[in-house]
Amino acid sequence: MNLKLLKNFWQQVLDCRPGKSDIPLFLQGIFIAFMFGELFYDSLLAVLLLSPVCLFWFVYQKKRQNERNRRLVGIQFRDAISSVLTCLKAGYSAENAFIEACHDMEMLYGKKSLIYSALTKLKKGLKNNVPIEKLIYKMGKDTGNPDILDFAEVFAVAKKSGGNLTQIIGRTISVISEKMDVEKEIDVLISAKRMEARIMNLVPFFIIFYISLTSSGFFDPLYHNLFGIIFMTVCAGLYITAYLMSERIVNINV
Repeated sequence: MNLKLLKNFWQQVLDCRPGKSDIPLFLQGIFIAFMFGELFYDSLLAVLLLSPVCLFWFVYQKKRQNERNRRLVGIQFRDAISSVLTCLKAGYSAENAFIEACHDMEMLYGKKSLIYSALTKLKKGLKNNVPIEKLIYKMGKDTGNPDILDFAEVFAVAKKSGGNLTQIIGRTISVISEKMDVEKEIDVLISAKRMEARIMNLVPFFIIFYISLTSSGFFDPLYHNLFGIIFMTVCAGLYITAYLMSERIVNINV
């Protein structure tokens, strides 16, 4: 079972595809390992043993970043299909409407945006005569956004059955907009609590650092002995559990 978990973890690391832009995440992981090693154990050896925390931190932060990207591409996709809807009403075919939407997204969000990259791939697929419904579904799979996947399935059925694409896209825009309004309301309601959680996550480190600085030797009974190591390990475990719980509470997905 442990080997399976380790294999899944390494697969997640490989899936994250580390790059130069991820160096700050590794530096954050190194800093966290240093803080735990020095403040909880007062040992450079502990810092070295805790260095694998960098990988765990990297995977965790990349997951959160991917979640933010999925949400962002959903917002951009709504604007893209709004452009498609306008083109369809003007008499464009579905394929040409998505090509025009690609140009609109370039002007609206720029070439580095997630939606422009996704629509560029779709545009290349159309030039290779790949059916548009398959390209939209692939876009949903690549971005991981459930709204795009749902739209792709509905779009494919409507195109095969000769459904009213204009009405379907209009309804999709309405559903996505309602979902985004709910997400914005939730963000407004918990934004203050999220900030409080961030501050509270740092408080234990500040307390230990402050006491160590002002009362030298206060924590000596908890360092470099078996009881102290076990006690501080339990405290570190409780802190990590509390951190993960607070992150889960303040990050609500609709």
